[in-house]
Amino acid sequence: MEFEINFELEEDGRWIAAVERLPGVLAYGATREEAQAKVEALARAVILKATS
Repeated sequence: MEFEINFELEEDGRWIAAVERLPGVLAYGATREEAQAKVEALARAVILKATS
């Protein structure tokens, strides 16, 4: 399953990553890569919970 991840650089320098097709699935990181890793882990957890 693939989802599009949207990224935004906040004014304070943090990155936010969000999966719009999964409401509430967003994560902050010090780098874009960190935000992506966190949001991917959260998306997997949400999907697993929904299917179990």
